[in-house]
Amino acid sequence: MLRRILIALALPLFLAACGADNKFASDEAVRAVQYRSTEQPSISLMTVIGLNRGEGGHSALLINGSQQIIFDPAGSFEHPRAPERYDVLYGITPEMRNVYIDYHARDLPGERYYVALDTVPVTREVADAAIRAAENNGAVNKAFCAVGVSNVLGSVPGFQGAPGGFSPIRLREWFRTLPRVQSTEFRDNDPRLVHGDLLRMKDGSIEAYDR
Repeated sequence: MLRRILIALALPLFLAACGADNKFASDEAVRAVQYRSTEQPSISLMTVIGLNRGEGGHSALLINGSQQIIFDPAGSFEHPRAPERYDVLYGITPEMRNVYIDYHARDLPGERYYVALDTVPVTREVADAAIRAAENNGAVNKAFCAVGVSNVLGSVPGFQGAPGGFSPIRLREWFRTLPRVQSTEFRDNDPRLVHGDLLRMKDGSIEAYDR
């Protein structure tokens, strides 16, 4: 209950507008948390979608290659075990992926969103090319999340047709036309997720901690 009250009071505009930052975690912090998944290499588009009107609130990429990262352009997510470097989040274990999704999937007055996850299996080489593109992209300005994702995808083999523009929904519609795409959705209190136990405010930001 406390979690929901804090979110309702502190995040009225974060998802709709997408945040912005220029964080740069140290090499030591990034190396310490690197996670390599045993699952098939893949590129997943994560889209935060409004429950009321179906509007797109945010776009991000989950990339599973030589390590698993989240490219969170102009995102507001923070976690002490997911160091960030220019919109790239490291240390994305399955649990941290779920914490990230749970952070965005919520059903509160004025904050009603679910998360769509669309995944395309790729080779390790393609996944690593996507990771490099995300790392080389640099920090993305506020409200340019879909633009940032499109820029990264557009430089990756097999994804060059990514549409430009500011619409997470348009980007998702295109992504779902790709061969072998698999889609799922996550809503608030989804039992598949590791739900955040505490959100605390620090200098105007929100930090999520898992249980």
